[in-house]
Amino acid sequence: RGREDSVERTERSMLVRRGSRQADKLLKEVGWHSQSSPESSMWLLRLFCSYPQTKTYFPHFDLHHGSQQLRAHGFKIMTAVGDAVKSIDNLSSALTKLSELHAYILRVDPVNFKLLSHCLLVTMAARFPADFTPEVHEAWDKFMSILSSILTEKYR
Repeated sequence: RGREDSVERTERSMLVRRGSRQADKLLKEVGWHSQSSPESSMWLLRLFCSYPQTKTYFPHFDLHHGSQQLRAHGFKIMTAVGDAVKSIDNLSSALTKLSELHAYILRVDPVNFKLLSHCLLVTMAARFPADFTPEVHEAWDKFMSILSSILTEKYR
């Protein structure tokens, strides 16, 4: 059994139905469908404030709230997460290029994927407390953990 099989059928269903709706709602409500929205970097700012060591990968970025570079990168990452939800049945092959980029070219410390996942979950929970039920939280946490694990496969 592959890691994708670790997401049980009910959790897959919840992620694809409720989770993608919630992610889509989050994207729309905070403007993450648009790179021009300052809110598109909200969770990325949380990452940089909570874990300042992650800033080292962005020495060329303007890391201030509302920065166009942060908005664009936040949008890019959320788009990748949305694409991963759509490819839940074949995550490994869907994330191969992204995994290779981060491992071989960018050389991102693998722990940063877990930190990023945590900040995304905290942001979703804070933004949608009523929708972010324990079941939704568990499904998203498991999904993001699998996503992080796949992104770090090339490091081994």
